[in-house]
Amino acid sequence: MTERAWIASRKGLFELLQQNGRWSLGPIAFLGEPVSMVLADPRDGAVYAALNLGHFGVKLHRKDAGAAQWTEIVAPAYPLKPENSADPVDWTVKFIWSLACGGADEPGVIWAGTLPGGLFRSADRGASWTLVHSLWDAPERSEWFGGGYDVPGIHSICVDPRDSRHVLVGISCGGAWVTHDGGNSWTLSAKGMRASYLPPERGDDQNVQDPHRIVGARDTPDQLWCQHHNGIWRSANFGVDWQEVSPAPLSNFGFAVAVHPADGNTAWFAPALADQTRIPVDAALTVTRTTDGGRTFTALRAGLPQQHCYDLVYRHGLAVADDGRTLLMASTTGGVWLSENSGDSWRTIASSMPPVYAVCFG
Repeated sequence: MTERAWIASRKGLFELLQQNGRWSLGPIAFLGEPVSMVLADPRDGAVYAALNLGHFGVKLHRKDAGAAQWTEIVAPAYPLKPENSADPVDWTVKFIWSLACGGADEPGVIWAGTLPGGLFRSADRGASWTLVHSLWDAPERSEWFGGGYDVPGIHSICVDPRDSRHVLVGISCGGAWVTHDGGNSWTLSAKGMRASYLPPERGDDQNVQDPHRIVGARDTPDQLWCQHHNGIWRSANFGVDWQEVSPAPLSNFGFAVAVHPADGNTAWFAPALADQTRIPVDAALTVTRTTDGGRTFTALRAGLPQQHCYDLVYRHGLAVADDGRTLLMASTTGGVWLSENSGDSWRTIASSMPPVYAVCFG
């Protein structure tokens, strides 16, 4: 039974609890501090929270199962930049943009994706981190550029549940990359994506794609979904190639996507108007859902604001629980909604929260 969820916001980490069949806000951690990412690890019950404290840098905390307090742990950090490096990028972690658990056979392994485009791996629950040099040193990184931020960033990490060494990451803007050997080597994996924001001769370049978010289905891991800057793409072979879902319902722009854990044909999206506008289509918040692999979509509006609504749902602002029916969505303007029937109807949890960066169950 789904009993707990987390809301990472500009002003703290909020706990959402189900008690007596009803969801309500619970304890708040890090009140007043920006929490950029939260991860609940189902393998051991620990929860990780990444903070972005500006002048004081990026911090990382962990709360173990049953613990009353959070413990600060080591945050990922780049090695010193060589003095003779021609790399124009500042080797400083600006932001932890994604956290993901390793496979079931890798207890304690955590992945972290950061701005400016570095991937880190911890084998000891965040006690130490190692920069994945094989990706950081890829010559193609010099062509990556920022999407939403001044520098590129890794926002999506998909670990193949059949093989923990098989990992795909999504980069804005650097396409999708995959490793088959636990991160020792990487290859581009964005074949089929198209960037309409670039000159036509560069549109199919895998290395400059802007996949806003990539998610995979737990029980059908070959099936991946991507909300791209200019469309929806689907892969049936863990990113070997991608097929565009066209036309995308309501709008081809958006950030968030969630996929049913047991059914890779079912996915949810939060479309918005591109590009500078970045508000819901017709100022009416809508979630779209496909249950047949993208052949058809249903627009889900019941319980969501349908007039003068300017909420934008960020990349990690939409999540589905393990039951495949309970969904949580939150926005940049502090709206939080929950559905317990696959999105058919929604209930407002809060309408005046701080801007929300990420939500998750667990």
